[in-house]
Amino acid sequence: MAREAPIGFDAATDAARERARLAASLAAVAAGDRAALAEVYRRSAAKLFGVCLRILGERSEAEDVVQEVYLTVWQRAAGFDPRRASPMTWLITIARNRAIDRLRARRARPPAAPVEAAELVDDPAASALERLEDEDERRRLEHCLGTLDEEPRRAIRTAFFAGATYEELAAARGVPLGTMKSWIRRGLLKLRACLES
Repeated sequence: MAREAPIGFDAATDAARERARLAASLAAVAAGDRAALAEVYRRSAAKLFGVCLRILGERSEAEDVVQEVYLTVWQRAAGFDPRRASPMTWLITIARNRAIDRLRARRARPPAAPVEAAELVDDPAASALERLEDEDERRRLEHCLGTLDEEPRRAIRTAFFAGATYEELAAARGVPLGTMKSWIRRGLLKLRACLES
């Protein structure tokens, strides 16, 4: 006669398997696997939405926060340590913190003005003339960047538009740090001269 598993044994085994699957998916997300992020979402979104909704009380805000949570998961999955917390506990902590941050920001907002006051509010958007001037400046900058040698141009673009440090740039190009700093310094001097002419 087959021996029956104790009551609750299957549920505990299933929970352990689910934790293991979620931990494996988070490890894959840390390695840049987008399909793994979709799997993490599928396995946890309902629970995280419930946490956010309970804290915020508004469905649309809870949905926004859940999106922020998965952006955070994508960026910080490498920080998940299965020895310190279960995957779901880690995810719920992120969701709870994001929801509380949203709640605090909501409370800090000033009360909305009546609709009648709308005509008195200045439009912060740039005027058509300002937009044309900005576009002209952008074209000028692109032209001047195009006059630089390839290495300084690439380094300046990556440093200033992608936020890379000199150390990261030097490591990526396989050159000494001093060389990278020289390329950027000379490039910026030439760029300034072009923009001022």
